[in-house]
Parts: sequence; C-alpha cells; structure tokens
Amino acid sequence: MSSVFSAIINGDLPGRFVYQDDTVVAFLTIAPVAPGHVLIVPRAEVDHWESVDPQLWQHINDVAQKIGTAIKKAFDAPRVGLLIAGLEVPHLHVHVFPAHSLETFDLSKAEQNPSPESLDDAQKRILAALR
Repeated sequence: MSSVFSAIINGDLPGRFVYQDDTVVAFLTIAPVAPGHVLIVPRAEVDHWESVDPQLWQHINDVAQKIGTAIKKAFDAPRVGLLIAGLEVPHLHVHVFPAHSLETFDLSKAEQNPSPESLDDAQKRILAALR
C-alpha cells in the first residue's frame, strides 16, 4: 500500500514543495509546529530510518541541512530543529523547522488547521532563501 507521502510525491495529493531531486523531496507539512515546518522525504517508501541505505540517509541529511539553513534565514530563527518521529506516517521523513524553544519540538502542539495563505507564504519565503 502506498503512503500518503507517496501520493503527495506522485501528485495525487497536493503538496507545497520547496525542494525536489531524483531521490528526495521536501514539502511543507499541513500540521506545522511553527511556520516554515518542512518534511524531508525519500521518494522510496522506507519506513524506519535505522534501516535506510547509508548513502540515502546521508543525502536526506544533506538536504535537511540545506533546507534548514534556508529556514533559519527565511524565519530569522535562532535555531533550526531536526526531528525524526516516525509514528505519524509509515514512510521515513525528517522534520525541519524554525526553533525558538524546546516547546517547538512537541509535535502534539502542531497547528492542525493552518491557513492556506500561511502555508503559501512559508513556501515562498523558503524558496526565496534557497535562491
């Protein structure tokens, strides 16, 4: 069975992408802990991060670092959080988000209904910072 992330990657569900290559994608989550919260997701359906091919894992982290640098700039964040939870969707993904405090790392406090305008704005800001 295909994951919801595969449906986004394949264009079957909408996604606000900020990065794509042949191996991974990065798009805004629909439940952000802070504006600019992005998920780095491999195109391959790998469930557990500890079982991923080391070369793919390195690439995911390289992309996360690149996106994190853009997020820090775009949102004037003192830190950028990186989190692997793996319980929400059975498809490896790394959360990258502006972090202003440890509370930002609590996914249970994520905004459940962000406005489309706020997500569009976050996407534009990250894309601009990546240029």
